Amino acid sequence: MSELHPNAQRVQSALAAHGLTLTVIELPDSTRSAVEAAQAIGCQVEQIVKSLVFMRKESASPLLIAASGVNRVNEKVIGSLLGEKIIRPDADFVRLHTGYPIGGVPPLAHTHPLETLIDEDLLQYEEIWAAAGTPNAVFKLKPADLVKMTGGILTKIY
Repeated sequence: MSELHPNAQRVQSALAAHGLTLTVIELPDSTRSAVEAAQAIGCQVEQIVKSLVFMRKESASPLLIAASGVNRVNEKVIGSLLGEKIIRPDADFVRLHTGYPIGGVPPLAHTHPLETLIDEDLLQYEEIWAAAGTPNAVFKLKPADLVKMTGGILTKIY
């Protein structure tokens, strides 16, 4: 068995620290987008967890939204929910706050703790898949695991 990329290993260690017996795997194909991930894994796009980082406009603080692979985040809906507009930050902001590049951001093991919202549509699946630190590393989990590991709030994102 080959060693995991250091980013993927950091995710694997964080999963273990949360008491979760989930396994990070590295695939030969890209999982950078939800469609690519679903194709590489052999699951539905809806089962892919997109870990999307936004920035609260006024406070400039990060916000992670864990969304189903087919759903688009409605920034106005989320802004109304939070009482503050959100915007898409640049790649440097994402890496600064998560420690990972766009396309490989996992839902946990970030540089700094992130406020997290979870797309309630993910709850309808028995298993889902999330990025694990690189554009080809993933792990399978249950929706309840996602809530446990992130401490996120379930909500409608669109």
